[in-house]
Amino acid sequence: METKLKLFNEKSVRTVWNADEEEWYFSVVDVIAVLTDSENPNNYWKVLKHRLSEEGSELVTICNQLKMQSPKDGKYYKTDALSTKGVLRLVQSVPSPNAEPFKLWLAQVGSDRLDEIADPEKAILRAQAYYRRKGYSEKWIKERMLAIEARKALTDEWRDHGIEEDIEFAILTNDMTQAWSGKTIKEYKAHKGLHKENLRDNMTDVELALNSLAEVTTRALTAQHNPQGLEENRQIAKTGGGISKTARLELERELGKSVISPLNAQDKDKLITRQSEEVFGPESEE
Repeated sequence: METKLKLFNEKSVRTVWNADEEEWYFSVVDVIAVLTDSENPNNYWKVLKHRLSEEGSELVTICNQLKMQSPKDGKYYKTDALSTKGVLRLVQSVPSPNAEPFKLWLAQVGSDRLDEIADPEKAILRAQAYYRRKGYSEKWIKERMLAIEARKALTDEWRDHGIEEDIEFAILTNDMTQAWSGKTIKEYKAHKGLHKENLRDNMTDVELALNSLAEVTTRALTAQHNPQGLEENRQIAKTGGGISKTARLELERELGKSVISPLNAQDKDKLITRQSEEVFGPESEE
C-alpha cells in the first residue's frame, strides 16, 4: 500500500492507496479534524464511534485499521481508516459547514489518482506544479524529478528482494544515507533544522545528485547480488551508499568544502549550487 499526505484547506489528511482495490483510505481522525475544527479529534471520534456502534451503524464495522505515520513522533501506528464511500457516510454523521467542499475535494483526490494510474506522466506534472508553487527553481525541480525516479526504481527492487514492511524500507534508507553522507537521517534533518519535513525536498542539487547516485548504485548491486531479506539488503545498501561517499569526498577535496549543506527549503533560491560559503558550509572534517 502507498501512503500519502493530502491537504484540504491546508490541513493534513493521511491517506493510504490500496492498489488492489484502486481505492483511497483516509484517516478518520484527520477527517474529523477537518470537519469539526475540534481541538481533540481523537476524543470526538471516540464518542461518535461509540454512538454509531450503539445505533448499529455499519460505518463502525467497515472501519479498517491501517498503519499510518503519526504527526507527533513520525512512527507508524494502526489508525482507523475509511474508504471514500465510508468517509462520505462519516460526513453525513458530522454536521459541518465544511461538508460540501470536503466532498468535492474527496472526489477530486480519487479522480486525480485514477488519472495518474492511467497516465503516470500526470503524476509527474502534478509534482512539478507543486514544487513550482512552492517556489523551487526549474533546475532544482529537474533534479528532484530524477531523484523521485531513482527512489521508485530502488524501492521496487527492494520489494523484489524480500522487503515488505515500512520499517524495513526506513532501515535500508537510513543505512544507505548514513553510508554516503556520514549522517543518519535523523542527524541529517537536525543539520538542516528539519522536523517532519521531507529530507529530499530540503536538499541542494548536489545532495540530491549524490543521494540518487547512492540509490542507483544500490539498485544495480541488489539486482546483481540478489540479496534476500533485511540483513542481506542492509549490506548492499551500505555498499551502494559507500560508493556515493567516495564521489562526495572527491568532490569535497576539489571544493575544499563540505557539500552536506545546512540549507533547507526556506532557502529555495540557494539550493542550486554556487561557489559560496553559504551553500557549501564549513570545511570538511573528513
